[in-house]
Amino acid sequence: MAARFRPPQRDDLHVMRASPRRRFFPADLAVVSAVALLVIALALATGNGTKDSPPSAVAAVPTASTFAGGAVVPAGFLGLSLEYPAIEAYAGTNPTAVDPVFEQLIRNLTPGQQPVLRIGGDSSDSTWWPVAGVTRPPGVTYALTHNWIAVTKALAAATNARLILGINLEADNQQLAAAEARALLAGIGPGYVRALELGNEPELYGAFAWYRTLGGGKATGRPHGYDFADYTRDYIDFAAALPRYPLAGPAVSGPRWMVDLGQFLKAVPALGIATLHRYPLQDCFMPRGSPRYPSIDHLLSTAASTGLADEIAPYASIAHARHIPFRLDELNTVSCGADRATSQTFASALWAVDALFELARAGVDGVNIHTFPGAGYELFRLTQSGAHWQATVSPEYYGLMMFAQAAPPGSRLLRISGTNGPIKIWATKAPDGRIRIVVINKDVAHAHVVSLPAAAAGATGAATIERLEAPSAASSTGVTLGGQSFGATTQTGSLAAPKNESVQEQGGRYLVTMPAASAALLTLPAPAR
Repeated sequence: MAARFRPPQRDDLHVMRASPRRRFFPADLAVVSAVALLVIALALATGNGTKDSPPSAVAAVPTASTFAGGAVVPAGFLGLSLEYPAIEAYAGTNPTAVDPVFEQLIRNLTPGQQPVLRIGGDSSDSTWWPVAGVTRPPGVTYALTHNWIAVTKALAAATNARLILGINLEADNQQLAAAEARALLAGIGPGYVRALELGNEPELYGAFAWYRTLGGGKATGRPHGYDFADYTRDYIDFAAALPRYPLAGPAVSGPRWMVDLGQFLKAVPALGIATLHRYPLQDCFMPRGSPRYPSIDHLLSTAASTGLADEIAPYASIAHARHIPFRLDELNTVSCGADRATSQTFASALWAVDALFELARAGVDGVNIHTFPGAGYELFRLTQSGAHWQATVSPEYYGLMMFAQAAPPGSRLLRISGTNGPIKIWATKAPDGRIRIVVINKDVAHAHVVSLPAAAAGATGAATIERLEAPSAASSTGVTLGGQSFGATTQTGSLAAPKNESVQEQGGRYLVTMPAASAALLTLPAPAR
């Protein structure tokens, strides 16, 4: 359940599981062989968890390791999810001069790809296209304009994006939904619109207030007891009223309704994209003892990454069985509140890298990371002074950038067997044959040394290392990727060329020291032609 949005301008080394035919393809890589993978835990001399502390003892735990072929990361896998009012807040109000910093922040996450931007969230059901002679519904607080459409079209053109656009379902007015869809398609152009997504998290319609009455009473968009069968009937009726265009849905976030995904897909055969929402942690209704209560430890836990992906995997399989792509088109750290003490820390960057790999492993075709001005998990804050824009970039964004670099479009995940513990290792083989390995140390207090199997990858010679670091897991500043930072603000949205390390292959292995709470991307030497 996402935080209910209100426009601010108004009131363990994971062993990838090979169960299920869907998860992994037959091994087709020359890199398959048995090697020794050593994960060496370092006790810090001072015991205080600082990154400068030298090791005083080393304990080696040998395990068997192989590289084998896994799921493919499709182009456009990583995208953003934005609220409707966020477009002009981030891109500006001048369609002839769209914010270039925002454009670059999008491109950083989709190098060489068409980004998939989802526009909706809570504002899907609080937005409308004004229709002459029709009174604005009481739960609508944001009106689309010709200028909004022009800005959105310019942004899509500048970034070559494809959009998933939310359509108001909670207003329960087919005429308004159809008018909104027609205006968006005509104004932005069908070439930039991938799908129309009807409504947002309809499982909340009968429980959460769509608006407040003058007396302060709670008015819901649907009656109490509104259930999945009611929603499915609504969806079918509204879909018939819309222009004939690919649809996305059901856009639900609650597990109680997720289990009906197969039934929904069967009832709506014309669906173009199956979409769900999920957040690993939740700020309301959760007792402090719950593993879903916001904290750094909980965000770095296995449940928040592996558990999240394992929960979602069956739904991806259900969609694929009907030959429908599956996107988790709203994801971030903490829902139902703004817990900046967790979401605005470096832990969110480490979580983001790991969770994206886990979701790719689980068969998800795409993920949209949600952000909007004022969100506790906001990825960046953009401000304008005259013709100039600048951005303050949050820690989580650095983790998204590392994933984008580690998994170029068309990369195949390489399954690695190994140990359990705070170290996570992921590997990809790009279409050009280049192998990249990501190591994540989730131990917030201790460094570790990892021995990576160069021989199994067929690699000889030096590999490069790009590090993702911060003073601590709790840091909200001082984050670097490849030794570079956006600093307090950036006026370009770009990082300088990374200051990468190199590590020599020794006896068929690369030994990499991993400071506490850090990640590293190793790019292995290009394969011999």
